[in-house]
Amino acid sequence: MTSPASQPAQISFYEAVGGHETFKLLVDRFYEGVAEDPELRPMYPEEDLTGARHRLCTFLEQYWGGPKTYGQERGHPRLRMRHAVFPVSPSARDAWLRHMRNALDTLDLAPLHEQTLWDYLDRAAHSLINTVDGGEAPAAGQDVPGRLS
Repeated sequence: MTSPASQPAQISFYEAVGGHETFKLLVDRFYEGVAEDPELRPMYPEEDLTGARHRLCTFLEQYWGGPKTYGQERGHPRLRMRHAVFPVSPSARDAWLRHMRNALDTLDLAPLHEQTLWDYLDRAAHSLINTVDGGEAPAAGQDVPGRLS
C-alpha cells in the first residue's frame, strides 16, 4: 500500500500550464485583438484596457487554481450579472471567441490543456449571450440592481 507521503503531489491546472506568466500572456494577446475590434472595443470604457486585463487575468487564474486575487478584490465572479449591462450578442460572442482562440493558439500548450481551457472559454462565452445581433443588452444604460451587485 502506498502512503500519502509517497504519492505525487497534485498540481493545479494553473501550475500545469505555467502559472501567472501563461495567463498574463493569454490575456495580453487577447486584448491586443479586442483593442482593434470595432464591435468589442466600445464595450470597454478604459482607454488602455488595464483594468479589464487585470480582471480577466485574475479571474482565470483563480478559476484554474491560482491565487484568489479576483475573489479578494471583487467577490464572487457572477459572470452573467457582471456582463448583463453589455450587449453580448451572437456576433459579439463570436468576436470574443475569435480573439481568445487567436491568443490561445500562441501559447503552445499541451493538447489536453489547450482543449480543457478552450472548452471552458467556449462554454462561458455562449452562456453570456443576452441579446440578438444589433440589439441592446437587457440592462443597457442602467445600473445593475443592488440585489445583484
